[in-house]
Amino acid sequence: MTKKRKRQEDFQKVKLKVGKKKPKLENATDTTFKTKAIQIPEQLKEDGVLPTQNRKLNIKDLLSQMHHYSPGVKHNALLGLKELLSQYPFVIDAHLSSIISEVAAVFTDKDSSVRGAAVHLLQFLASKIRAEQIAPFFPLVSAHLSSAMTHISEGIQEDSLKVLDVLLEAYPALLTDRSVILLKNFVELISHQQLSKRLKSRDKLSWMLSVNPNRRVTSQQWRLNVLTRLKKFLQAVVDGSSDTEDEGLQEQKDNSHSVRNPVCISWKLHANNQQHIQLFESGGLRPKINSSFRLRSLTSVMDSAEKGLSSAENLKGFIEIIIPLLIECWIEASPAQSAPILGNLLESESQQLMQQVLSIIHLLWKLTKRHDETYKMELWLRMNYLVDFKHHFMRHFPYSLQDSVKHKKKDPCKSRNCMKSSNNIDHLLLNLTLCDIMVSLASTSTLQTDSGWLDMIRKFVTDTLQDGSKLNSKQVNRLLGVTWRLMQIQQNKVATEPLIKAVYTLYQQRNLLFPVRTLLLKFFSRVYQKEDLRTQRIRSRSKVLSRWLAGLPQQLALLGLRNPELSNQLIDIIHSAASRSNKELLQSLQATAARIYDPLEGTLVLLPAEAQRRLVQLVYFLPCLPASLLACLSRCCIMGRMSSDLAATLIGILHMRSSFAGWKCQVQDNSVNDVDYFSFLFSTLIGFSREELTSLQGIRGKPHISQTQLSPIRLYLTDLDQFLHHWAVTEVICHSLSTIPSQSQCFDILQTGICKYLVGLVVIPDSTAGSVLCAINKLLDQACIISENLHRFLASCCYSLLYFLLTIDREDAEHLQKRDMLWGSCISALALLPRLLRLMLQSLQVSRICREELPVVAQLLRLLMQHGQLRSHMITNEFLVQQIIKDIMTLKSGEVQEQWLTDLHYCFNIYLASHPQTPGPINTVY
Repeated sequence: MTKKRKRQEDFQKVKLKVGKKKPKLENATDTTFKTKAIQIPEQLKEDGVLPTQNRKLNIKDLLSQMHHYSPGVKHNALLGLKELLSQYPFVIDAHLSSIISEVAAVFTDKDSSVRGAAVHLLQFLASKIRAEQIAPFFPLVSAHLSSAMTHISEGIQEDSLKVLDVLLEAYPALLTDRSVILLKNFVELISHQQLSKRLKSRDKLSWMLSVNPNRRVTSQQWRLNVLTRLKKFLQAVVDGSSDTEDEGLQEQKDNSHSVRNPVCISWKLHANNQQHIQLFESGGLRPKINSSFRLRSLTSVMDSAEKGLSSAENLKGFIEIIIPLLIECWIEASPAQSAPILGNLLESESQQLMQQVLSIIHLLWKLTKRHDETYKMELWLRMNYLVDFKHHFMRHFPYSLQDSVKHKKKDPCKSRNCMKSSNNIDHLLLNLTLCDIMVSLASTSTLQTDSGWLDMIRKFVTDTLQDGSKLNSKQVNRLLGVTWRLMQIQQNKVATEPLIKAVYTLYQQRNLLFPVRTLLLKFFSRVYQKEDLRTQRIRSRSKVLSRWLAGLPQQLALLGLRNPELSNQLIDIIHSAASRSNKELLQSLQATAARIYDPLEGTLVLLPAEAQRRLVQLVYFLPCLPASLLACLSRCCIMGRMSSDLAATLIGILHMRSSFAGWKCQVQDNSVNDVDYFSFLFSTLIGFSREELTSLQGIRGKPHISQTQLSPIRLYLTDLDQFLHHWAVTEVICHSLSTIPSQSQCFDILQTGICKYLVGLVVIPDSTAGSVLCAINKLLDQACIISENLHRFLASCCYSLLYFLLTIDREDAEHLQKRDMLWGSCISALALLPRLLRLMLQSLQVSRICREELPVVAQLLRLLMQHGQLRSHMITNEFLVQQIIKDIMTLKSGEVQEQWLTDLHYCFNIYLASHPQTPGPINTVY
């Protein structure tokens, strides 16, 4: 009992009392600690130099995170970069090198989200960085792209195509400079080298299509994706070539109608030796130097690897590799041997693959035409690939698209080739591309050998053109290119006439798209020029072509202002044919001239200035200019809907067509009748039609009428623009009248017209009165006899004009600009015709006027006495002037003498009462 009690005492349990703290153990650890805040103000400050994004990270922080091992960090860094650069675009220029190198490095990242973010960032950067800026760093980008395209990972290869899309869209020229490496990468994406014991021998190198079951898409879809990019790349190479050609009508650039920048020559400057004209032999705007020597281009001194596809050797090598692969792709997608009767049906994906195959071949064919010795290249292509193309491509020609899986019975009456399916697949373009490739391998020398498949193509082209289906511009362009090539291969009329007729059938359709109509016009114009050159010795024109030419003027008249660009093209073609004296076109142009040159709704007044100029030039080629047409042309000149310079050009053309042009030999028989020509000149000189002058007689009062009690003629005040236009035309008319040999007869005709149509009118436009005085001044000579009626009419016009000029308000800026022209005409007429001045002074019966008009009469007398040209005439009429002054004094007797009356007395005493013998010319300022 004692031992047990002792053990219990050693390990006794401490009893704790309620409310008491537990005693601390002897081996207890003290866990208390104290903390103090550490202030680091410099680190908390934002960087004042480098801007930050929402996460307070600047450009250096984000670029450093691009090297992080975590995909999430790199992904967020790419998103942060896009956010930062979109907010602060100036950061791009400052850190362009670092940004490009870091973004390009993640093209081959293992994580797909990182690569996707890199593609989006690259697309954003492409819109902000110009090609000149990124050019120094593009070799690095191209190297990373090449690494991604040849990567072992299928996902990286697929995303590399997205990078390629961005670069092709933004920097095609920079990308095509490295075509040798990228073309090899394209080949490796869809194929691999065939195993052989003699790989070192280049002749034994061969490639075969590869199949990778690990891809997310089928092998055919993968090849379609790669070939689509290859086609875009080759298109960029073709577009970057110096000799860019149209896809369908390659020789369209030689068309004279495509020239839009003619050489503008001012004959006045040329006559004064102020402008020199440089002429080139058969060169047009660009000189053509006939030389047997050929300059070597810079590409010839570069290495073949640097030349890319611009080297014939590199191009041949790539063709030898890619064409067999393309044929294998075609075989996989081509329809079975047993094809339906109505066409060889294709699945959508197969059709797309076949289209890309043909598009790539077509672009390669275009590249072959850019090299020297094109004939040898075409012969090489024909010798190596014509047999395979006939066997594989033409085997099931033409091809159609299978719209649905269910086989429905087709209506044989419907078109065998629908234009587009519901998923935007254009199978007609597939057939046309194939035709374009095949006809490029044929020539006139091989016509007998190739007649079989050429007939198939010719029938397909003819049926497609004659079909009523709508064609887009791309289809028509390719279709016309094939048609032109077929016409060049077989140039006899029996073969070409059905093709031209088929194109004309398409041309006659209504509501054609503008690009389509433009292509058809260019095609016909080109055929016409070619035929015109060929038929200069043997005239055997196409009837369809003649019918097309004859319909152009009517189309121009109907088109009007609905499509100015199309109207310009029609005018250019009509002008070219008219200059070649095409009989059918000139007859049609003569019949339609009244509608084209209608002053209200004609094509001439509706189109822009440049088109108006071309239409005015067409007047020269019209076989006949009847009175009705000249009346329309006169209204076009005076209505102001074409410029005064153009009106002057038209008047000059009509003068050259008249019998007064001074031709030594008679050029055209009775093209312009003399009576009709004088009627045109007089109507244009007057500036208003008979109906318009009649309607003006009922206008009364200001602000449109200037009226004085001393003249029976009231002036209708025209707008300044109308006045200036009429005055510019008047000067040209006066020049034309002055060139007529018999001036006295010309003056008699003008006098008869004025007396018949103007004398007796109460209201006359101010521009008409000034124009009549200007013409009288130009034509008057000693042999001319002026009738009394014309004298009185001119005297009334002079006083009405002078009264109007002296009563213009200083604030009326519009009418003030008329002053110099009208004043000069009146003074010249009064100086040339002393009787005119006497009649005007006799009409100044101041007793019949109100007191407000007396200062105006006094100012007029003072200005006439001060004018040097009228001094002698005023001295002759001194008695009349003195009588007028006495009448004014009589009316003002008993009143305070005003300043204007004092000035009048002073001028009379100085200039007339003293009779100076040698009066000097005094420039009167009114």
